[in-house]
Amino acid sequence: MTNHDEQTLTPEAFAVLGGGEVAYVREIKSEEVKSLFPQAPQIAPGMKLFSLHAADGTPIIVTDSREAAISSAREHELDTVSVH
Repeated sequence: MTNHDEQTLTPEAFAVLGGGEVAYVREIKSEEVKSLFPQAPQIAPGMKLFSLHAADGTPIIVTDSREAAISSAREHELDTVSVH
């Protein structure tokens, strides 16, 4: 059995983990767009969209397909990760 020292990250340290290098894609409803992107135009309710977020949760873009969000991450030289 291996003995590992456990370290706990502070919320602040965890938030910057992967900063500038890692992003994630999240499925959202069109009703959520205004809270994530206040400058966005009004969108019809009930639509399934995808948002790309920086590692710290900052929203980057919103699009109508997962593939477009991942493509945008690549254009910004960000690696995407899965979150559940």
